[in-house]
Amino acid sequence: MFHKEGHNIILFALVFCISLVLIVDMNVADPVIKYSLIAVFIIALILILQFFRNPKRTFEPNTSQVLSPVDGKVVVIEEVFEKEYFNDKRIQISVFMSPLNVHVTRYPVGGKVVFSKYHKGKYLVAWHPKSSEENERTTVVVRSEEFGDVLHRQIAGAMAKRIVNYAKEGESVNQSDDSGFIKFGSRVDVFLPLDAKINVSLNQKVKGGISILASK
Repeated sequence: MFHKEGHNIILFALVFCISLVLIVDMNVADPVIKYSLIAVFIIALILILQFFRNPKRTFEPNTSQVLSPVDGKVVVIEEVFEKEYFNDKRIQISVFMSPLNVHVTRYPVGGKVVFSKYHKGKYLVAWHPKSSEENERTTVVVRSEEFGDVLHRQIAGAMAKRIVNYAKEGESVNQSDDSGFIKFGSRVDVFLPLDAKINVSLNQKVKGGISILASK
């Protein structure tokens, strides 16, 4: 199963790959070169399919938990001053996604979307200290019953060239529903109240909509 954001790209890649294979097959005589090139094209297609996969998962919404919005590895857990929306201190948890991770972004909590904003920006590597403030990004805040306002921020990286954000201010959303998609990698930051109980550790691998980042 593939995410809707990848349908056009997958179709183009499939047609392009088949065309290249046919061209190589008809014009390259050396079997070593021919089959090496064909293997490269097939591997590239497989990587694109891997990137846009959207595996079926069983989600169990829980209002007393904040779930990871994406698949990846926890690279930041720290107290920071969040200045775009809260203007006060929050606990930031950042999850880095490699190109091989599932790139669907999911709502970490359910509730009402009270803020949704897109920012143009740079394409610094995702682990750069200033990527959260200077890269292309979207900021979404959902007001939940247990945690109040929870902010998650999609951040583009050196490879990511397009962020898709589905969140619209005023709408009600369910925990683990699709919030967006980041094409070709990067990271997502989550900002939580200082009294939230953190349930993950640095370098821990997490799954979007499944792994518990924090609880009450």
